[in-house]
Amino acid sequence: MPSVGGELGPLQLAWLGDAVWELHQRLRRCRQPGRSVDLHRAVVAEVRADAQSAALARLEADGVLTEMELELVRRGRNRAGRGPRKGEAGIYGRATGFETMVGWLFLQNPSRLAQLLDRLEDADP
Repeated sequence: MPSVGGELGPLQLAWLGDAVWELHQRLRRCRQPGRSVDLHRAVVAEVRADAQSAALARLEADGVLTEMELELVRRGRNRAGRGPRKGEAGIYGRATGFETMVGWLFLQNPSRLAQLLDRLEDADP
């Protein structure tokens, strides 16, 4: 896997990617009118594992991910573990793969990350 100076593994990248994805969702909504509790609920709905898995599925369906990005997703997915007791392991794994890719792109290729996030914005109903 492409590394960040050999320092960060898939789970560390996923942890970072989760924060980046949440910040992206918060930025999307910070200019919208509304009560903070409602904006918070909207963000939480987008940062849940099922929403992250769906975002990854949209990118995959569009065929826009590079081989390297798909490899990052695969490695993150394979390291995910079972996930929460009530959650579905497959969805949790795909979400972790998505977060791993987002974290790596945030550190190594922010312009590519911006392209993918814009693509998801365009596909968002």
